[in-house]
Amino acid sequence: SEDVLSKDAGECAICLEELQQGDTIARLPCLCIYHKGQVFLTLHMQFWKASCIDEWFEVNRSCPEHPSD
Repeated sequence: SEDVLSKDAGECAICLEELQQGDTIARLPCLCIYHKGQVFLTLHMQFWKASCIDEWFEVNRSCPEHPSD
């Protein structure tokens, strides 16, 4: 499910960036959280969107931290 993070929550296990208050996140059934809809700045000063968990699910169908679940 998609949610907004209410407080800082450490590091995203996919991109290794900090999960910060106000970030849009995806919460998996195992309760692990990852970035959803993050905005990044490119070298050409243009913005693009990426979702850590959506990109992960393109090649993996399980939680990065609980692959056997």
